[in-house]
Amino acid sequence: MLARNAESLFWIGRYVERADDTARILDVTVHQLLEDATVDPDRAARVLLRVLGIEQPAGPLDVWSLTELVAFDRQQPGSIVSSISAARENARGAREVTSTELWECLNTAYHGLGGAIRAARDLGPYEFFRYVEDRAAMFAGQADSTLSRDDGYRFLLLGRSLERVDMTVRLLLSRGGEPSDSPAWVSVLRSAGAHDSYLRTHRGVLDARLVAEFILLDRLFPRSVFRSVRVAETYLLELDQLPDGARGARNEAQRLLGQARSELEFLPPGALLEDLQTRLGALQQTCHEVTEAVALQYFHAAPWVAWTDARRHVEPASVVEGEI
Repeated sequence: MLARNAESLFWIGRYVERADDTARILDVTVHQLLEDATVDPDRAARVLLRVLGIEQPAGPLDVWSLTELVAFDRQQPGSIVSSISAARENARGAREVTSTELWECLNTAYHGLGGAIRAARDLGPYEFFRYVEDRAAMFAGQADSTLSRDDGYRFLLLGRSLERVDMTVRLLLSRGGEPSDSPAWVSVLRSAGAHDSYLRTHRGVLDARLVAEFILLDRLFPRSVFRSVRVAETYLLELDQLPDGARGARNEAQRLLGQARSELEFLPPGALLEDLQTRLGALQQTCHEVTEAVALQYFHAAPWVAWTDARRHVEPASVVEGEI
């Protein structure tokens, strides 16, 4: 597969997942601000912006200014609209390796943003969040049912899994320091789409330790950090068809993911909440380093090489760099 197509599919997976997860996080935050008068809107908004990596604007923030910035602002690289636009642009440049149904899904989602924004401004931001979540779910279904299980599909899911780890970590960081009985932990579950699964697993018991363990370590929930890391590791292993015993820089992404998965898998019981912030920061750094390693291994084209006539005598001092 061409490097540019592989890179496009990788980032399509990441951008769609980013839009979906940002909509989920913002949806719960907005509802909390509207329903709980004791929450300071400006402080809560700035915490969310910091976690999402969005630059802090001047002036006080409320529900609507937060929504405009994180959801609707086309000039903001981390906004939902920007993520969907970037996913569509990548899909447009890789039409030969995406299905018609997948392209139509992204193209329709992009062209429907204007109407969704107008509906949100008239009826409330929930309309926009629901639109984004539904389109992301449709995209996942189209990818699952229309793409061959080849390298393109693997790059798409590798990108989606890495972004899911990063966004789930950001979600937990946004609720760091909350008391164990705080309603904020319910917000964490709802943002991750894990509320019902968690209640069935733990029979309705709400505890910060159990919530953190479920979001980070659950083997069965598809949005847990452990599950996402394992999926990313699986697809990377299928992509990385090296000869037996081969080692080196090409294995860096696989090594990083394997280390992160092992640290989560063999974590001592009850040790998760010990220095949780540091652990989450390390996972976020791992996502960044894996992305860099994947880009170096698969997306950077080989340097151009000019071939010269081997019979021609060339003095060492006149050898041109890049020639053989």
